[in-house]
Amino acid sequence: MLTISYSELPPDFRAQALQWATQYRYCAYYEPNHHLSYPNGPFERLLGVADSATGSPTCLDELRLWMQQKAPAGPRFGILTYELKNEIEALHSHNFTGLEWPTLHFFTPQTWLHWRKDALEIHGDTDEVLAAILDTVPPTPAAPRVATMRPRLPKADYTAAVEAVREDILNGEVYELNLCMEFFAEDVVLDPVATYLRLNEASPMPFAGFYKLADHYLLCASPERFLSQHESVILSQPIKGTIRRGTTPAEDEQQRYQLLHNEKERAENLMIVDLVRNDLARVAQTGSVRVPELFGLYPFRHVWQMISTIEAELRPDADLVDILRATFPMGSMTGAPKIRAMQLIEQYERTRRGLYSGCLGYAWPNGSFEFNVVIRSMQYRADTGYLSFQVGSAITYDSVPEQEYAECLLKAKAMLEVLGAEVSE
Repeated sequence: MLTISYSELPPDFRAQALQWATQYRYCAYYEPNHHLSYPNGPFERLLGVADSATGSPTCLDELRLWMQQKAPAGPRFGILTYELKNEIEALHSHNFTGLEWPTLHFFTPQTWLHWRKDALEIHGDTDEVLAAILDTVPPTPAAPRVATMRPRLPKADYTAAVEAVREDILNGEVYELNLCMEFFAEDVVLDPVATYLRLNEASPMPFAGFYKLADHYLLCASPERFLSQHESVILSQPIKGTIRRGTTPAEDEQQRYQLLHNEKERAENLMIVDLVRNDLARVAQTGSVRVPELFGLYPFRHVWQMISTIEAELRPDADLVDILRATFPMGSMTGAPKIRAMQLIEQYERTRRGLYSGCLGYAWPNGSFEFNVVIRSMQYRADTGYLSFQVGSAITYDSVPEQEYAECLLKAKAMLEVLGAEVSE
């Protein structure tokens, strides 16, 4: 291991390190953006690379065996796509995809960097790594040339789908459903690192990250934790409830107050809290599920978010795969009840979600792990030029279709600004 004082590193070292990392077939980067006050903390800042993922798991049973192998000295990095639901439940995904991610992917880094409080650590194959990073030219900050992002589900179709979901709710099919839509562009040429850095600057989030799998890239600016485990405690923090920030301190406080007392947003949040409590109970010690914070309000650059915290004591016999089978995908991105909601999502949406509504995360040898919810994120294929991002909102019977569409555009704002693009009908 090498330890380097931050005073010895140039100001743009992280950009250099991420650019250096993309020469490898696989790389993963996790960025907390100094959100140290986020409840239970953000991601740790980590960067790992590998040229090989031999023996890497492709399904949950393989993941269990892979995790049971001799533990590496450091973390394992990985992703889970929304389509993992089909392995957990009797579901399918037949909608269009321009992305073609594997259902899940993990790798053990051959070299990994860990930004500690006082110094940078370089682990694994460390020969000449620091020199190579320092010799790397950081990416040019030029904006991508993406004029328009087209909706796979145009506004009229989206609002019609909202009305159909409201009818489903009236008929008792679901209580709530998270309806999402894709915006896409084709034949796009962009620098993934430069674009990610622009996104991270525009929308600095506690669970941000970057993942490369060959020609596939995830550029993630997520505010949401899906699951973590530290010692015997498992924890989930669903986000349900969004309102834009005010332009003055007085307006900002008014917006915060409005979100806190919005009955629809509170009802959405509470329904997902109940769903998560039930999910965690499947792998928790009896009677240990608790809600230490309900309807917490937290400010981000563009929006206020309503975040609740649910935690439990894990059963000693439950491992990561057991936890995923009990909880994935996250209720904040499906609705309730979860299985029926996912069936209707497949019916109303027109795009497979891929990594959107999936997870980016890492697991340590001692069993602790962190996984985010992949939202506010771009997915890009360098080999085909396919660029995509998805946004959504939680539909209840009280939903107003035009307002739900406006919420989707609010969530898309930072990504559209980064791309210099407009939405084209």
